[in-house]
Amino acid sequence: MNRILIVEDNKTLAKLIAKKISTELNFEVDVAFKLSEAKLYLKRYKYFLVLVDLNLPDAPNGESIDYVLNKGCHAIVLTGSIDKEFREKIIKKNIIDYIHKSGVNDINYIIDTIKRLQKNQTHKILVVDDSMVFRKYMKELLENLFYKVITVAHGEEAIGMLSTHPDLSLVLTDYNMPVMNGLELTKNIRENHTKNELSIIALSSNEKDDINAQFLKDGANDYIQKPFSKEEFSCRINNSIEALENINLITNQTNRDTRTGLYNRRYFLNNTDKILDDAQGVAVAMVSIDNFEDMAKNFDAPSVDKVLITLSNILTSATSYQDVVIKLEDDEFCIVLKNTNLYSALETLNSAVVEAKNAILVSTKDEKIKFTISAGLTMHDEDEFKDSVNQADMMLHNAKQAGGNQVLSE
Repeated sequence: MNRILIVEDNKTLAKLIAKKISTELNFEVDVAFKLSEAKLYLKRYKYFLVLVDLNLPDAPNGESIDYVLNKGCHAIVLTGSIDKEFREKIIKKNIIDYIHKSGVNDINYIIDTIKRLQKNQTHKILVVDDSMVFRKYMKELLENLFYKVITVAHGEEAIGMLSTHPDLSLVLTDYNMPVMNGLELTKNIRENHTKNELSIIALSSNEKDDINAQFLKDGANDYIQKPFSKEEFSCRINNSIEALENINLITNQTNRDTRTGLYNRRYFLNNTDKILDDAQGVAVAMVSIDNFEDMAKNFDAPSVDKVLITLSNILTSATSYQDVVIKLEDDEFCIVLKNTNLYSALETLNSAVVEAKNAILVSTKDEKIKFTISAGLTMHDEDEFKDSVNQADMMLHNAKQAGGNQVLSE
């Protein structure tokens, strides 16, 4: 489990923050009231984050910050000082944030910040700038926020990175670059990626408002004027990523089954072309639980849900990342296996049938639940996709008629 270290001489505040983190987040929390105590903890453990007070009894002038940073830790500074000059001096250090200790709202802000940093670990950002010094600077800023970062020198390189890293969340691009400038890059990206799929933030030292406006018209989500403050940079990056997450959440709620998390019928019907895109050999399978009606009568809804979730995990584990598993309705699933042949597809489905038979679940009333599944399989050819689905469904019906717990193909 990840750990957080709180270095704060106000014992009441330190314990309050520690309790809040332990309650709301999945972290082990250690508390030090002096720098000397913090040094002992830092020798013993590796920390996800250190919350460090600016003024401690044995480090009254911010020495604790330098010590923590020299240890390679990610740090958030806690302070009761509101001196503007001193704040500007501290914020120039490689810290994540500078938080004034004034009340409950600040503690809530700390919790929200930690949650944001946790989520940032799942996001990859592409930095496009022809200045090596500036690329390095932005990379340091972003990595300090726990983002994964790739850097390139111009737009043409960026296009290549987009094809090899389809999981990018954000492109941060300069305007003035050789080969392909930021506006050309933005237009190029938007030909294949919408604002809901990939965020773009433009960086520009150009004082002409028309350049910034053109970036937004060409598809940028936001722009940052150079030179910028570290705080503005962090806020705009985090806000853009959070907006993308919210859009994905809404999209998933529309296209995902709420119980299993798999794609649902709506997604299946609206994205057939996308599902089949770039696949050379496609197998279509229909899968369902044998005697599902009896199970639904004998066990309560939470127990049946447990079976459906288990089967979803079995089907997902049996297939590869390129395949698509769809939850249609009740106990009915459709699987689209890509770049495969009939032999490989049969092997995949048979392994799922065996795993389902061997699974043993316990109901809410501590009753043992055993189940089996059947599957129908067909290879998709030049016919309509719905014809292949109907053919797989017919083979599923035949498998159940033959006693279940098996895969039949045409």
